[in-house]
Amino acid sequence: MSWDTHEAEARSHVETRSEGDVRIVVMAGEFDMDTVAELRIAMDPRASGVARFVLDVAGVTFIDSTALSVLLQPALERPVVLAGTVPPRMARILEITGADLAFATAPGVAEATTMVVPPRSR
Repeated sequence: MSWDTHEAEARSHVETRSEGDVRIVVMAGEFDMDTVAELRIAMDPRASGVARFVLDVAGVTFIDSTALSVLLQPALERPVVLAGTVPPRMARILEITGADLAFATAPGVAEATTMVVPPRSR
């Protein structure tokens, strides 16, 4: 692993756990084209047995269009819920791109795992 790769990985952190058919993904740090590998695995849109993704995004300090694309892919097929307070910089990119309409929101992870998410009209 090169120094640059190690440094990029240190800027972001992803933790994943499952509660039944809900995959909970905790994101922290900066997510850009150099740091999305772990996030891409966690948000695999082909993941079997996952009915919903819950993203704890409170620790996100930066997100670029590459990372946003990773988050949007599973939202085409199943609910993706942003849990907790969406950081202002992330909220801004979601608003500017219109991606905020693709995600449900909840005050916290517990609520996000159990809330009813209406189907999106296509």
